[in-house]
Amino acid sequence: MHIEQIYTGCLAQGAYYIESNGEVAIIDPLRETKPYLERAKNAKASIKYIFETHFHADFVSGHVTLSKQTGAPIVFGPNAHPSFDCVIAQDQQHFSLGDLTIVALHTPGHTMESTTYLLRDKNGRDHAIFSGDTLFLGDVGRPDLAQKADDMTQEDLAGMLFDSLRNKIMPLADDVIVYPAHGAGSACGKNMMKETVDTLGNQKQMNYALRANMTREEFIEEVTDGLLPPPDYFPLNVKLNKEGYDDIAQVINRGIQPLSPDAFEVAAQETGAIILDVRHESEFVKGHIPRSIFIGLDGSFAPWVGSLIADINQPLLLVAPEGREEEAITRLSRVGFDQTLGYLNGGFSAWQAASKECDAIKSISAEAFAQALSQEDHPVFDVRKPSEYLSEHLQNAQNAPLDFLNNHLAELPQDTPFYLHCAGGYRSVIAASILKSRGIHHHIDVAGGYKSIAATHLPRTEYVCPSTL
Repeated sequence: MHIEQIYTGCLAQGAYYIESNGEVAIIDPLRETKPYLERAKNAKASIKYIFETHFHADFVSGHVTLSKQTGAPIVFGPNAHPSFDCVIAQDQQHFSLGDLTIVALHTPGHTMESTTYLLRDKNGRDHAIFSGDTLFLGDVGRPDLAQKADDMTQEDLAGMLFDSLRNKIMPLADDVIVYPAHGAGSACGKNMMKETVDTLGNQKQMNYALRANMTREEFIEEVTDGLLPPPDYFPLNVKLNKEGYDDIAQVINRGIQPLSPDAFEVAAQETGAIILDVRHESEFVKGHIPRSIFIGLDGSFAPWVGSLIADINQPLLLVAPEGREEEAITRLSRVGFDQTLGYLNGGFSAWQAASKECDAIKSISAEAFAQALSQEDHPVFDVRKPSEYLSEHLQNAQNAPLDFLNNHLAELPQDTPFYLHCAGGYRSVIAASILKSRGIHHHIDVAGGYKSIAATHLPRTEYVCPSTL
């Protein structure tokens, strides 16, 4: 028996490769299928099943392409009704894999079709669960993302999740290993652990949602409390996962088109494409194409694209570090953004060499920021998440979370200077680029973010552990 967690940090997502006696099962694959095909080939094994725990909202899964490439059936749990051929497993249905058995446990609540897959070893002993978004480490899946009937509320789904956990998962032995679909940083839960594998026994001890004495009403209240609105691209990803999508090779071939500065400029004008600059924030601050949007590859790239651009059908043109163009196109496709039309050949330096119009962001150090605040009274906007802000923030700073920046535009000064900062400098530059694209130019970025600000003399609120909020 061989189990491998294939974890993608940008999406905080875990896919799984399970092998026994030359047979392989893949659980919740990402859209690019090459890693799974190569692993099976190297092991001289064949992919027998592709299991999906549910219709994912935060990424486009690779199930459709992988099934076409291997002939392996796609398996969903009860209540799934995709537009393509697949196996709809019954609750408790068994699937043989070499010496192993995989049992489908229908665990609705996160979504109606959510299914946990229980892996039993060759002796029939429960070994592990692949819990999808039903059970995370430290948390459970949010109950407000499902495509559900008009008369079904998130409280109804939370109640179903309570029943699924109590009846299907918690009765399992404490030494059963938990392999979730996501870890810390995913928008599919609220307070996940940074670890990506644990035992069920430990989760019973420390996961708030698995308290033995918890009532159904307490569970519903705690699971639904503090849920932020889901990103707008989530329903669009569900639709792709349910109905199908273009092969990723087609997406890459369409997007990997080198464009000269002149052709790039014409393409942007004729197609209405957003110019997406994916370089490092320090490079974007020094110079960029006017009205381009910065979302750097070296941060949580794909989720921020999904949250801030939202429309997966929006045409995109890329300004990327040399050699990373295909990486950007691939990572965009993971969240359904398939309409990349090309990239700036030669990067931003080619744009400069062509004497095209350029822009920049005013940015100052935390020390200069502290000195400036002692001499003037310009507003400060903290674009971190509400939990980060409530945990600790600069006194008199206002919270304008990047996720919901559009809701705070009316609060921003239109003609006078103001400051932007985040935790380390990545998100504030994203915010600055969005504001510039909308004609707001009087902001000043604080380089290094709150981490650097905390080292100055500026007064801050007392620290509160985020887990207590």
